[in-house]
Amino acid sequence: MEAVLQTRCLLSLPPNPTRVRVRSLLNPSQGLKQRLFASKPLGLSGLSLSYKEVPSFVAKPNGLSPKGKNFICKAEAAAATDGQPLFGETQKPKFLGIELVTLKKIIPLGLMFFCILFNYTILRDTKDVLVVTAKGSSAEIIPFLKTWVNLPMAIGFMLLYTKLANVLSKKALFYTVIVPFIAFFGAFGFMLYPLSNYIHPEALADKLLAVLGPRFLGPLAILRIWSFCLFYVMAELWGSVVISVLFWGFANQITTVDEAKRFYPLFGLGANIALIFSGRTVKYFSNLRKNLGPGVDGWAISLKGMMSIVVLMGLAICFLYWWVNKFVPLPTRSMKKKEKPKMGTMESLKFLVSSKYIRDLATLVVAYGISINLVEVTWKSKLKAQFPSPNEYSSFMGDFSTATGIATFTMMLLSQFIFDKYGWGAAARITPTVLLLTGVGFFSLILFGDPLGPTLAKFGMTPLLAAVYVGAMQNIFSKSAKYSLFDPCKEMAYIPLDEDTKVKGKAAIDVVCNPLGKSGGALIQQFMILTFGSLASSTPYLGGILLVIVLAWLAAAKSLDTQFTALRQEEELEKEMERAAVKIPIVSETGNGTFAG
Repeated sequence: MEAVLQTRCLLSLPPNPTRVRVRSLLNPSQGLKQRLFASKPLGLSGLSLSYKEVPSFVAKPNGLSPKGKNFICKAEAAAATDGQPLFGETQKPKFLGIELVTLKKIIPLGLMFFCILFNYTILRDTKDVLVVTAKGSSAEIIPFLKTWVNLPMAIGFMLLYTKLANVLSKKALFYTVIVPFIAFFGAFGFMLYPLSNYIHPEALADKLLAVLGPRFLGPLAILRIWSFCLFYVMAELWGSVVISVLFWGFANQITTVDEAKRFYPLFGLGANIALIFSGRTVKYFSNLRKNLGPGVDGWAISLKGMMSIVVLMGLAICFLYWWVNKFVPLPTRSMKKKEKPKMGTMESLKFLVSSKYIRDLATLVVAYGISINLVEVTWKSKLKAQFPSPNEYSSFMGDFSTATGIATFTMMLLSQFIFDKYGWGAAARITPTVLLLTGVGFFSLILFGDPLGPTLAKFGMTPLLAAVYVGAMQNIFSKSAKYSLFDPCKEMAYIPLDEDTKVKGKAAIDVVCNPLGKSGGALIQQFMILTFGSLASSTPYLGGILLVIVLAWLAAAKSLDTQFTALRQEEELEKEMERAAVKIPIVSETGNGTFAG
């Protein structure tokens, strides 16, 4: 941080000034070109002059001149020492070069983010185990859950949240939202799951299945295991509500822009550390069954242990939030706030269609959501076939989360090198390329697994196990590329746009493309299941759809790269022109006694 010394003085001009010499005030050893286009700011030896004309009384050697118009001269000098405080300011205490006030914010925020992500990983792995391995259910339930249960509840929550935000303070709103989550997960582990055999309408679901046929296994499973589906939705909402709305809203409230630029990337690395540790926790509790006697429900014991940790972490989040609000001063903000334009669905669609740049960016978002959904659900159906026991399934998901955290952590360290060395376009194409290559391998093993059986047997694997491992690799590499490259690319693409397009385009993509990407894959799978009877029967068609979508994704990324590069070059040219447009004021007296610059 460069401190600026400012001295102000009132100067009177000679009776008949014809020109004010500016050159003598600057370093005479430097030429004009070097002074105007120097890349470094002037040190204490250089002065930056600015002036304005004001009517005033100014003391002169021969008395006062009430009619003269004089100039206020301001001299500024940049201090050479970084971090030197301004005149009148006391140096704030620091630790390791960081102000203590900043550390009091960043450390609790980092711990909050760790606890939230730790819980999210446990909940994400557990929700899949519950709905996929439950009796009378399968992975085919997931598309129906995402479309007909998760989406309506998410919309309902946001409507309720908007109403509560109008009547509650920010602190009360935070506790009102997070406490029901903590209470539900605790109650599920110790009450709802042990009572699941009594509260699930198994007989009714069996009768309806006999009437409607096996094609309706997915929708009827929602009724059959309704408490597990409720857990699935609450776990999904923890990711979108507690992470996106509560945490990032609070972080943006208490940090300055400079602090955010410096410390927000570190939160991403911390999130992946949480992923690694929580994966090991899931693995540990999933293996408890091996040490239990016969007749004991090992999964119920594991679930109680994991939900206890979720509750403790949730209480830690509440404590950290209370501590920051009580002991950390909030930064002062400008009262003026730019309102984000509220666009309806039809307005958003019209805006998307009108701009090629926004269209390509929307294609990236939708294509990722559909592609990852098509592969992930098919993979989870194979995962259940390989690991039918809840504990075995959960143990594998623990290893999966740990591997995802390690891969993402590594990719985040490499992402800066990729951006610097190969640019935005190469970084934007890595995610679809990884998803396409691993997706081809995954679907090939499913479709042509039998001929490959003898070869795979030499490595001690069956075609099913090989498909599970390749699908896991596909998910790990796709998600690590998404977190480290796709998300930064998407946000960077907004930067060179003009302010109006930037704000409206982001609003349009938030309203239309995110839900479309998440639900698009689920709708395609529902259509395939109802048409062909099962996911296994529709696998060849899902592979063909994946290929078409990823190719469209790559084409949009290439087109967007061309437009993005052109906009960046235009922006750089404008900055160069602004830096070059430096004017030295020349003041002269006109005939009527006034001054002209």
